Amino acid sequence: MKKTLTLLVLILFAVVVKGQTLATLSGTVTDDKTQPIPGASVYLLNTNYHAIADKSGKFLFRGLSAGNYTIHISAVGYAAKSQEITVGSNGQLLSIQLKDAGNQLDEVTVTAQKYEEDAQRVPSSISTLSAKQVRDYRLSDLKDLTAIAPNLNSAGPGDNRTVSGIRGIVTTSYDPAVATYVDGVNQYGLDTYIPQLLDVERIEVLRGPQGTLYGRNATGGVINIITKQPTNTVSGFAGLDFGNYGQQRYSLGLRTPLIKDRLFLGVAGIYSAFNGFYTNTFNNSHFDKQHFFLGNYYLKFLATSKLALTLNVKNYNNRNNGAFALAGSPDEALTNPYKVDQNATTTMIDNTFNTSLALNYAGSDFNFTSQSSYQVNNRYYTTPIDGDFSPIDGVSIVNNYGGNWNKVKTGIQEFRFTSPASSTSALKWTAGTYGFYHYAPNRVGTHFGADAAAVGSPMTDFTSINTNTDRNFGLAVYGQLTYAINEEWDVTAGLRYDYEHKKESVKGEFQPDGQDAIVTQGDTSSKANFKAFSPKLSIAYHLSANNNLYASYSRGFRAGGITELSSDPSQPPLYTFKPEYSNNYEIGSKNSFLDNKLRVNVAVFYTRVTDAQVPTLILPDAITVTKNAGKLNSKGAELELSATPVKGLLFDYNFGYTHARYTSLAVGNNGEVVDLKGNKQIYTPDVTSMLAAQYAYELSGPQRVKLVARGEWRYLGNQYFDLANKIEQKAYSKFNARIGVDTKSFSLFFWESNIGNKKYIDYAYDFGASHLGNPRTYGVSLSTNF
Repeated sequence: MKKTLTLLVLILFAVVVKGQTLATLSGTVTDDKTQPIPGASVYLLNTNYHAIADKSGKFLFRGLSAGNYTIHISAVGYAAKSQEITVGSNGQLLSIQLKDAGNQLDEVTVTAQKYEEDAQRVPSSISTLSAKQVRDYRLSDLKDLTAIAPNLNSAGPGDNRTVSGIRGIVTTSYDPAVATYVDGVNQYGLDTYIPQLLDVERIEVLRGPQGTLYGRNATGGVINIITKQPTNTVSGFAGLDFGNYGQQRYSLGLRTPLIKDRLFLGVAGIYSAFNGFYTNTFNNSHFDKQHFFLGNYYLKFLATSKLALTLNVKNYNNRNNGAFALAGSPDEALTNPYKVDQNATTTMIDNTFNTSLALNYAGSDFNFTSQSSYQVNNRYYTTPIDGDFSPIDGVSIVNNYGGNWNKVKTGIQEFRFTSPASSTSALKWTAGTYGFYHYAPNRVGTHFGADAAAVGSPMTDFTSINTNTDRNFGLAVYGQLTYAINEEWDVTAGLRYDYEHKKESVKGEFQPDGQDAIVTQGDTSSKANFKAFSPKLSIAYHLSANNNLYASYSRGFRAGGITELSSDPSQPPLYTFKPEYSNNYEIGSKNSFLDNKLRVNVAVFYTRVTDAQVPTLILPDAITVTKNAGKLNSKGAELELSATPVKGLLFDYNFGYTHARYTSLAVGNNGEVVDLKGNKQIYTPDVTSMLAAQYAYELSGPQRVKLVARGEWRYLGNQYFDLANKIEQKAYSKFNARIGVDTKSFSLFFWESNIGNKKYIDYAYDFGASHLGNPRTYGVSLSTNF
């Protein structure tokens, strides 16, 4: 903390004492009929300059350093636009024209390479979703992203977590294969991240390893979520959603200046509840009835035009009366859909608190960002939860051992320097350091009841208690350079070095019902250190301003670790497994045609995974033992197409093909080693396909009233849920639709999802327990913006 404050003082001192020529930038934003667009958002990329056009469409920036900038302009109902500009010492006056969103596609800005730039010029595969698209797709959870980005598959095991895979690189443990960032903060693991979406500005899905800039657990890719920040203009939103199964959702948000040009406040929240999709036939009750609250709070201080500090707090509180709505097998799940038969019922308490403090300095020599974050998750069951997913008194899981247990804490600090926005140099650069500390004290008891013999236990009425405490810290340094050889050719090279230290402490106890616990495994601990280099190299050829080709190599790694303690003596605790590495080779083309009415992006890739971390679930303990047991090859192709051929008509089509097989794979099974070479990767549909068509008919009048109809078709190919490839979900399609009215200030829509009520396995464990995807749902949504 002392070093951070010292650096801040030095930066402020440099800002005050350094003399430089400052300029102004002003302009007017109009439509294609030269009518002003009040409320248009005007932003200089990679700076703290952000303005809202007045009622005449005018905006003004003061105190700029002379140089080159990229200006980005957006407004409700109009296609966003980016433009390169040069600001001289005498300033600059601009006239910017936006076209109707029904006539042109948005020009999208992303932060994939840790600074803001045009998505079409980034030499890697990126899918982007604007705030409008998030609303059009009715995205409320990260799980809803499946197939919207090619070769992305997200699923839910039933406990409100979301596990994601991209291009056959999948999440199989608490160390994800796809890293998630929210407002620049790395969501460390499956415990501390928040899957629900609220007040989103945009979503970026980076496909392929992103180890150089993002580090650990980005072997498959990265999901970047950016929420809306407050500005000088008072704005807000409110929404009501109601549907079958008792669905209800209330959202409200406000963004306002507290002190004009200095201090800004943003507050947003969602309350959501529903009666559950599942019925528990054991007591004829709603099984997975649940509700949650999610809040997002911003306080932004603009100390100067160059220095901004932003405090962000998020809290997520979920209450689920039926976590793990699992049938015993896929056949059982499909034969008796949305029914479980469990005797041990409980409520899952899931509380997550995330806070971050960001300092952003945008200077004429460099930009500097400090991102500090703290994440806490407390997740437990109020009473024991069913562990055999049946009506017998066989196995139940206990983890309510008090507030000091099962409370995961993570602290993260990142410092980053980048080349300034006003630079005229052909070289762009990024350099930074990253560090974290993670503490996870887990205590879980497996209780064997009166019917324990039915699950293979020679004894009844006792609890096997396993204590696993994980302490983990890591440090990393990274750098990346992009050099423009000329107007056509760019070369990018980067390298990251990660060091990670892990310590795992374990303890085992045996506790007969009504008696004191007896220690069976004394306190034991183990330590391990891991190191990783993550290089990146790409070359881009800009055939024109709208046509780009690239070829790239990138490497990612999933962190190594130490196995936990289980009651299975054949699975010794404190076994160290190495990091998993993925090496990705990719060629792609990004193109815009017909004055940005048509966008076509294509890519082909080949990924090789070494030291593949293969998990084995130990039952009934529900503990995953991981070993480096294989090598995987994944290859495929992707297509993204967006078009608006006539006014008001929009088509989006995304296609992905993945062929992912293990070239070597040896796993243990009942004391024997089984060779599964040639088997396909789990949780990986061989095809993802999504087609969306939307038509908006605009009525005359100042409110820009539009009648909107939208249809979607999503297709997922064959996929397996176990390494032996015996648990399979065949290819299936889902259809969604909505129809309604949309204006500048409010919208009203009727919607339906999974229209055909397709029943399919969304997630299954390798021992057969299966969870279905959501059934047919329908409802109405009313929202307003002000």
